[in-house]
Amino acid sequence: MNEIYAIRKPIEVEMDELSMMFQEALYSTNPLLERVLSHIRKRTGKMMRPMLLLLMAKRFGVVTRKTLHAALSLEMLHTASLVHDDVVDESEERRGMPSVNAVFNNKLSVLSGDYLLSTALLHASLTGDVNIIAMISHLGRQLADGEILQLSNIDSEELSEEVYFQIIRKKTGALFEVCAQAGVLSVSGSVQEMEWARSFGEIIGVVFQIKDDIFDYSPNTAIGKPTGNDMREGKLTLPVLHVLLETHDEKMLALAGKVKAGNATDEEIVQLVNFTKQNGGIAYAVGVMQREVERAHQLLEQYPDDEIRASLAAYIDYVVAREK
Repeated sequence: MNEIYAIRKPIEVEMDELSMMFQEALYSTNPLLERVLSHIRKRTGKMMRPMLLLLMAKRFGVVTRKTLHAALSLEMLHTASLVHDDVVDESEERRGMPSVNAVFNNKLSVLSGDYLLSTALLHASLTGDVNIIAMISHLGRQLADGEILQLSNIDSEELSEEVYFQIIRKKTGALFEVCAQAGVLSVSGSVQEMEWARSFGEIIGVVFQIKDDIFDYSPNTAIGKPTGNDMREGKLTLPVLHVLLETHDEKMLALAGKVKAGNATDEEIVQLVNFTKQNGGIAYAVGVMQREVERAHQLLEQYPDDEIRASLAAYIDYVVAREK
């Protein structure tokens, strides 16, 4: 059975409706803006975050228009953040396709990202729930905070796994957390149910980002970015951080400093990537992921073994097993 089908099965009707709403929201009568939005529509992903929100809503209640508008708002906010991130990172690809800034330009990308952000807030308002609006607005601040923390970390000489986890919890974990919580909130779930959803979403976010970081050590072009791309942007992620802190290899530490300063050559980046692989960096990151996955499955055991639990279990497994 297709993994995504297994996840979507209990919410198939709701996901179809949400997809239609998303496509309709990504339309403009402004010809230039519509060209940009058309490009974005073509690269729409699997909508993992809205799926989590809808599953959480169905776990604790019945999906309503409020739920759908919350899901649309968060997916739109996520899309806006990707458009802005590509400008900040000077990325030329996203999901194996040219980024908006690569096809158009930075000015148009920033303005289009602002348009998406405003659309996200519009749909947050259409939930009619001030708590959901506040939650999504606060999330926007967290995402920006995470990006700025990452920029400051690149400029710092310090190597720290603790700071790495702070960054990924703000940049990635927070979005999954809020999706999970907003799903429960949209069906008037209890405080206890909200906290359970928050914990589950946080774990998913951490696992999702670590998996993304592991991709950076793979030559698989299907992921949409070349090997060592994070290092080309000055980012040192969990696999290499662990190896550097464990080995204290002076040559590689000096090379890591060049990576952060943006002075490393492609050949030097390949050296650091190979050093990370040879010294167990990938295995370490996989081990961290597996421990988090076990925590997520333990959380699922607190609720009935039904179709929703099976979908959430499939969701966890997909995040770990995905190849891009």
